[in-house]
Amino acid sequence: MALKARPLTEKEQSELQRLSNSRTEPARLVERARIIWHASRALRVPAMARLLNIHPQTVRLWLKRFNLKGLEGLADEPRSGRPATYTGEQVGEVIATALTDPQVLDLPFASWTLDRLEAYLNEQKGIPIKRSRIDELLLAEDLRWRSQETWFGERVDPDFAEKRGRLSSFTPSLPRVV
Repeated sequence: MALKARPLTEKEQSELQRLSNSRTEPARLVERARIIWHASRALRVPAMARLLNIHPQTVRLWLKRFNLKGLEGLADEPRSGRPATYTGEQVGEVIATALTDPQVLDLPFASWTLDRLEAYLNEQKGIPIKRSRIDELLLAEDLRWRSQETWFGERVDPDFAEKRGRLSSFTPSLPRVV
């Protein structure tokens, strides 16, 4: 017995035609819409597989899902995977803490480092998180200490570069502007 697509409603037919000709929808959704579109034109599974250059089992899978669930069956189903290690609230707490001035929290230093953040979050907030994961979370939020110094707090001494002097004897001194 040949696997066929169930009769399409007008709405399904117009949506399938739109999806199968789309250049902006995800490729997998376009491919699935084309499978159903060709099946509605009475093409058989092996012919559709050859035409679309996919495996016949893939054609059968999407035909069965469409026949059961309609257009919603063409969407990806949730996949299994490891659950998130940290809740959204914990991630928010990490970001908020990193953006807070440590002196406001009565801490004895003027700026954060990853080690200080790790110690504070582990001990004070009870969030068991490592410094590498803190770094990943901050980078995901586009917080980089090199380009965004307010993340670590203000420079402790704004005149440090002048007080430090030249870095080496090879570095020429800049002329003073009066």
